[in-house]
Amino acid sequence: MNIAYLLFVYRNPRLVNKLIQHLACENCSFFVHVDQKSNIEEFAGIRGENVTFADKRLPVYWGEFSGIESILLLIQQALTASRSFDRLVLLSGSEYPLRSGRYIQNFLEANPGREFMTMVRMPNEEAGKPLSRINTLRFPSTRPVSRFAFRALAKLGLAERDFRKYFGELVPYSGHTWWALTREACQYLIEFKQRDERLTKFFQNAFAPEETFFHTILGNSPFQSRMRRNLVFEDWSAGGGHPAMINETHLRFFDSQDKVCVHDLHGPGELLFARKFSDETLGLTKKIDEMINRKEGLPCRV
Repeated sequence: MNIAYLLFVYRNPRLVNKLIQHLACENCSFFVHVDQKSNIEEFAGIRGENVTFADKRLPVYWGEFSGIESILLLIQQALTASRSFDRLVLLSGSEYPLRSGRYIQNFLEANPGREFMTMVRMPNEEAGKPLSRINTLRFPSTRPVSRFAFRALAKLGLAERDFRKYFGELVPYSGHTWWALTREACQYLIEFKQRDERLTKFFQNAFAPEETFFHTILGNSPFQSRMRRNLVFEDWSAGGGHPAMINETHLRFFDSQDKVCVHDLHGPGELLFARKFSDETLGLTKKIDEMINRKEGLPCRV
């Protein structure tokens, strides 16, 4: 199985480099988009025959459609590469694997018909996915005047719209950003976007569309029945707009079981990556390396 890792990054060059080194194998390639607002020179140490930087760099703003555009660039670049990839895996560059690259490849080979994308049908209050996430107008940072005006109106409940006017018969789905999809599912995403600009236009003015745009397309497709929770551990227990940084408590949880498995409102599943780390927490990744070596009987790496 050929795997394309799509890395959607803006910082942590040392962590990204270590992530790539950990996952690297003969059948893996890495496609990297570095936020245009970031200093590309910081990523100069990331190189190799299996590493390709995005042909085009876009400025990415948190919770805006620019994230979708960057991810689409990575998907397109992987799909048109000389090597045919069976699986595309989207990561943010703040993850680190909980198993070896070989283990992850074997896992994906053993699940050829699965799409690993956490999603729920909206609205779902338990999952934190109310319809207001898509029905409230939100303008991008490139339109500051409209953005300021509608943020004020939103506080008064006057910036609402009805998604049904744009979706037609489509049902909205939402979930977590990171996924591991088959080549066929990714091709479906590209083809859908090309033929239906209504949905694209709608999500250009929605909050955090990377948690809903792809999910809605695949949730209304033949791929829906193949969906399973994604493969990334994130700790949202404290609430707020970002998951907690990985710490020693998380490491003890990872080490307490051979396979890191969870079963919650998104269903059961094994987790192969954890988020989030940073260049300042590389010491924790060394401990994870030791854990992986123990679990898989691998020789210690220097």
